[in-house]
Amino acid sequence: MPGRFVVIVIDSCGAGALPDAAEYGDEGANTLANTARAAGGLSLPTLQSWGLGNLTSIEGCPPTGAPRASCGTMAQLSQGKDTTTGHWEMMGIVLEKGFATFPNGFPQSLMQEWVARSGAPGWLGNKTASGTAILEELGEEHLRTGFPIVYTSADSVFQIAAHEEKVPLATLYRFCETAREAGKRYGIARVIARPFVGRPGSFRRTYNRRDFTQQPPAGLVLDLLAQAGVRTVGVGKIRDIYDGRGIARSLHTQGNADGLLKTEEILGEAGNGFLFVNLVDTDMLYGHRRNPVGYAAALREIDRALPAIAGKLRKGDLLALTADHGCDPTFPGTDHTRERVPVAVYAPGRERGANLGERVSFADLGATVAEHFGVRAPRGESFLAQVRG
Repeated sequence: MPGRFVVIVIDSCGAGALPDAAEYGDEGANTLANTARAAGGLSLPTLQSWGLGNLTSIEGCPPTGAPRASCGTMAQLSQGKDTTTGHWEMMGIVLEKGFATFPNGFPQSLMQEWVARSGAPGWLGNKTASGTAILEELGEEHLRTGFPIVYTSADSVFQIAAHEEKVPLATLYRFCETAREAGKRYGIARVIARPFVGRPGSFRRTYNRRDFTQQPPAGLVLDLLAQAGVRTVGVGKIRDIYDGRGIARSLHTQGNADGLLKTEEILGEAGNGFLFVNLVDTDMLYGHRRNPVGYAAALREIDRALPAIAGKLRKGDLLALTADHGCDPTFPGTDHTRERVPVAVYAPGRERGANLGERVSFADLGATVAEHFGVRAPRGESFLAQVRG
């Protein structure tokens, strides 16, 4: 029986612009490097010892000559720079054509169909906007009318915001389910429930967010693992991103601290299988809000938690850290950035890791997970032989 494989996705933790970044308006983006510079340096002793500073220039986190983890970067083959595209490619799905985006808002035909099918009383917004700014703009009118707030971004997302005291969560989730069904023929990747609380001038979003994603196509590594009897546990929004495919158990989280604690607790249990974790605060709270100081603090929180998590690993286990895209908090706008991502794989008992180089696709990680469990992935080149202790 192979050991456990853990993948922790530090959401949006990019490591430098991809060669085609200029096509996305992201030339010069580097989430890790620019965050460190803007925050006056970034002390990450655990990640530094694992080799993170070897992958890109990080002020305060210099390279090491003998990294404890096997490190490299991964490029993205799929078109796009969103959560769904990045996570799907990690698990072997490379999109030749990106999801549709709506810089001018959604078509009236879609909005009218959604209202008719969902029972929503109407809508506010229907435009590209920052999730916090649109609450300031339309939150008070939403409380007065009960109309949900609809908005999008540079990603393929249909976002619906509603105050938890005005629209019950069950109703908001129903609105989102209907929007996902109505949005299929428009090529929308995800519908996101964005519940919030508070009063005008002090609105804040809650962790009752849910993502309603389209079904991934055939060839998903998670499906192959399930067919082979490998049990996958998803922590955070993992289940939502893959619409539940191949996920045996799902744990909702109330932010990164909770996700890190749940990861440690699960690793303390007996059993085998694949543990897949998403830590969303780096993206949701700090990347999109262009807060490099907060982003740096979130990275330090993760770094402090890693020794306890690594201490729960057994011989034969592997722990990989990576990201799904960038979201450089020093960059103009509030959108994701088109970047390569780091990959660091820690094997307990191994004193020095291998150089994984520059991988051509996120799918290499999925291929590695698959090979670890004796499964052949349809896409990607496994680096399992290089990372095993």
